[in-house]
Amino acid sequence: MIIHEGLSEKLNIRFPVVTSGTFDGVHIGHQTILKRIKDLAIKEGGETVMLTFWPHPRIVLEKESEDSLQLLSSFEEKAEKLKQHGIDHLIKIPFTKSFSKLTSQEFIEDILIEKIGSKVLVIGYDHKFGKNREGGFESLQANADRYGFRVEEISRQDIDDIGVSSTKIRKALQAGDVELAKSFLGEYYELNGEVVQGERLGRTLGFPTANLSLDFKHKLIPKDGVYAVYAHVGGKKYRGMLNIGQRPTVSNQGKKSIEVHILDFSSDIYGESMRIDMVSRVRDEQAFKGKDALVEQLHRDREDIEKLLDEQTK
Repeated sequence: MIIHEGLSEKLNIRFPVVTSGTFDGVHIGHQTILKRIKDLAIKEGGETVMLTFWPHPRIVLEKESEDSLQLLSSFEEKAEKLKQHGIDHLIKIPFTKSFSKLTSQEFIEDILIEKIGSKVLVIGYDHKFGKNREGGFESLQANADRYGFRVEEISRQDIDDIGVSSTKIRKALQAGDVELAKSFLGEYYELNGEVVQGERLGRTLGFPTANLSLDFKHKLIPKDGVYAVYAHVGGKKYRGMLNIGQRPTVSNQGKKSIEVHILDFSSDIYGESMRIDMVSRVRDEQAFKGKDALVEQLHRDREDIEKLLDEQTK
């Protein structure tokens, strides 16, 4: 997959089959559209094109969202998923206030036609574009004959039958239901970041942890609690138990942390990149009467998580 940073000049793409949108999370609803453009590109001997916007439009248009906005994927995470789903060209349009003032007609003429040379456009039934979200399927259809492209709309029924949206996934994660989120995403919800040095409190309990500093500040973090996870580091996959929260038994700082105890692992991985796949929530985070009670619970958690992850491999 080729990633194009903006559109300063006309691209040389063979029979471009195009879709556009934010595609946060690249969930199974989005995947319906991606499969369609891939099928069309194969049929026409063309190439698939995804046009997306970064930063997220809400960050630019709604000042209050800068600190509160929570997204399912960073640009890098989204790009990797789009690559897996057969996108040949990913065009990253810098979303600015100036760009937001582009009319739907200007978007069609200047970007879809002049810069990309679109031959087929596939959009979801509720897709809107251009200033004040004025453009949609009708405006594309009105320009199709004039500019020599055709447009397809994925119907409301096709999308609604799937019963998935980015909003539903966010609500599931905020409730800690990572299994429901997986059913909507088609894969585990992931957290990506760098392993950083923490307070090393886990070592004193016999459960050393890797503290994860997320790469993306707008990444939605699931509800506090203890989770069964897979940890990917150094090109290998490990089983792990993850805690999200403030560690009330051993810390009084009140600062949220994301830390994983990797089962049967003892290497030094400070500074390395790690991906966490969220498998299942085991319990709430809670305060214990003392460290001994906490250690007892951690041993029970480990047993529960080992059994749960064993079931995943059957």
